Amino acid sequence: MSAPSLPVVREPAELRAQVRAWKARGERVGLVPTMGALHEGHLSLVRLAKAQADRVVASVFVNPTQFAAGEDFEAYPRDEARDAALLASAGCDLLYGPGPAQMYPDGFSTTVSVSGVSEPLEGAFRPTHFAGVATVVAKLLIQAEPDVAVFGEKDFQQLQVIRRLVRDLDLPVAIVGAPTIRTQDGLARSSRNAYLSEAERTTAGKLNVILAAAAEALRGGADVASAEVDALKALAEAGFGKVDYFETRDPDDLKRLGPGPLTGPARVLVAAWLGKTRLIDNIAV
Repeated sequence: MSAPSLPVVREPAELRAQVRAWKARGERVGLVPTMGALHEGHLSLVRLAKAQADRVVASVFVNPTQFAAGEDFEAYPRDEARDAALLASAGCDLLYGPGPAQMYPDGFSTTVSVSGVSEPLEGAFRPTHFAGVATVVAKLLIQAEPDVAVFGEKDFQQLQVIRRLVRDLDLPVAIVGAPTIRTQDGLARSSRNAYLSEAERTTAGKLNVILAAAAEALRGGADVASAEVDALKALAEAGFGKVDYFETRDPDDLKRLGPGPLTGPARVLVAAWLGKTRLIDNIAV
């Protein structure tokens, strides 16, 4: 049996008309923003949104403003037909697929910037990234007017940036974080995993193991600085190249913790390279 077809709209006005029609019938609406190249992690977001809303919209838009010069904007995989089939199979009700002309029309000159929580970690290595994320997410939330929007915890800093954005701008939407979906060996699912060679893919499965070991040490009262040094050594021994960061942070404001033992909840976050592929992951403590 073929997968059911999924309605697609391109214009903000079309999206709003459909969402308002659902709401006029008393239906709750969920939004799942994506950049396409969908995998099981994205589909888990759709299913979670469907559990919290009557209707689910998924957006597919490869956002140019969150890519810096030299990053993989041009190479980023795009296959809307495949994405639409997967979304339909997960219970999505509508695909919103705007183009750059819809999101950034001629004369567009507004940027949304979230300070503080956006500045360390990814913000330090990709300084223009979160302004692009915050701007496009603000636009999507305004365009779709959802009751709830779901984002994955795999991009934990992004999730916290969006929570701060919604809180500070009084946007009437509940932001839900969804657990990271992993492959059998523990690698966090990501569209960029497709860039890994066979040998790199084997090494990549060790990233979560090293994260989990650091979290276990921290739960046992280990010194934060020592746990991080041990993890960096383990990453090098496993075959990872450059490590942009391996740090223990406050889960709410992402302020640095340590160097002594933890005194409360934490989140350990990592960005490490295998060849030309940059992998990110995190774990709660």
